[in-house]
Amino acid sequence: MALKTAQQYIDSLRKLKSDVWLFGERIDNFVDHPIVRPSINAIALSYKVAHEPEYEDLATTTSTLTGEKINRFTSLFMSTDDLVKKVKLQRLLGQRTGCCFQRCVGMDAINAVFSTTYETDEKHKTEYHARFKEWLKYIQQNDLCVQGAMTDVKGDRALRPSQQPDPDMFVHIVERRKDGIVIRGAKAHQTGSVNSHEMLIMPTLTMREGDEDYSVCCALPSDSKGVHFIYGRQSCDKRKLEKGDIDVGNYQFGGQEALTVLDDVFVPWKRVFMCGETDFSGMVVERFASYHRQSYGGCKPGIGDVLVGATAAMTDYNNVAKAGHVRDKIAEMNHLIETLHACGLAASTQGTKTKAGNYQPDILLANVCKMNVTRYPYELCRLAEDLAGGALVTIPSECDLRSPEVGKYVQKYFKGAGSVSAEERLRMLSLINSMTFGLTAPSYRTESMHGAGSPQAQKVMIERQSNMEQKKKLARKLAGIEEREKLTD
Repeated sequence: MALKTAQQYIDSLRKLKSDVWLFGERIDNFVDHPIVRPSINAIALSYKVAHEPEYEDLATTTSTLTGEKINRFTSLFMSTDDLVKKVKLQRLLGQRTGCCFQRCVGMDAINAVFSTTYETDEKHKTEYHARFKEWLKYIQQNDLCVQGAMTDVKGDRALRPSQQPDPDMFVHIVERRKDGIVIRGAKAHQTGSVNSHEMLIMPTLTMREGDEDYSVCCALPSDSKGVHFIYGRQSCDKRKLEKGDIDVGNYQFGGQEALTVLDDVFVPWKRVFMCGETDFSGMVVERFASYHRQSYGGCKPGIGDVLVGATAAMTDYNNVAKAGHVRDKIAEMNHLIETLHACGLAASTQGTKTKAGNYQPDILLANVCKMNVTRYPYELCRLAEDLAGGALVTIPSECDLRSPEVGKYVQKYFKGAGSVSAEERLRMLSLINSMTFGLTAPSYRTESMHGAGSPQAQKVMIERQSNMEQKKKLARKLAGIEEREKLTD
């Protein structure tokens, strides 16, 4: 089965025996839990779109490993066109979910590990690449959702992994056996972890001598023995436990983060893709980061499309859409959205082929894309909050709207212009509230800052990738400090 339907994906999660915790209690049926289910729905849409004829070219491709038609989220990028289609698909899904749809991390991790294992084998004569391809065939043939797990909890940030007072602050190998390895530690802020079938674990930074046990990359089923998920809090998340759907805003879809604990988890050798090779830890980190920072040129514009649409709707409801300053602010929102998307597309078109044969985006442009994402969504949220009005954070609850006693007052005093009902205004305000304040977690605002690395991480890569000596040389030539370019012989 190379292409699951949305329903088949949801049904497959019911077969998992994952250890999931929320509010200090173990969740036996996480699939139908009202706080978790919206995030499952968001991933399910990525399966649904793969069966929609108009999006077949974006959402599916042909596997270079099996020759079968597969979901793009399990694919290798074999051209710059594949990178472009990835970004366009991400924008589409952002538009239709209004939130994080959680499969991008796994897709980006797959491509980073694919090329890194090839070059590791080339130098160290290991067998990681062949192992990885066999695992990826299994993922593609069963259309599985993969969680890319990179971020460690880190402990004392001033100390290397091997220097930590508690060695478990970074995921590490605690035992090497004939049949595999045993790993321990935790991965933080893991997107879609509970909703994924598999985890692809990577090192979180460039390792050095002494950090060999921390240079580990491997794959394991999400419900492996010793794996525990502690579900992350979301702003106003208990609203999902209340009756009604207005106060939730985006009731159907949502994101998900969790602390993923690895308590002496066994991994067989066939699923181990790095084991002590510190010299290649930096490569997989850098390549994954570039893929994932490119991704933000797709999902964030797509979600931004929903936010600007909701904001524009509110200006219609209040009958101020024609005001000059309102039109100017809406235009600015669209400008910011398209700038983000343009940068993601640019990073894609300037991608290059790795030794393994798949393509990676331009590293400099991918990091510029993500740097813009750490800024523009904040301005988008500010403009949305400006135009939506103060009612964004003061509206009555749905219970008040439905109340036999005071409902008539809410309906009367929250009515919009013309035929716009109070319920329409409350629904749109709640949608904007959920997107800007974080109910459809991760928050569009905060996740844009820290997802795929904080701004400083992008600045480091931009500094590395910007050829400053070449730029200085250009300036010296034009200034006449070095010999100027000859125009004629």
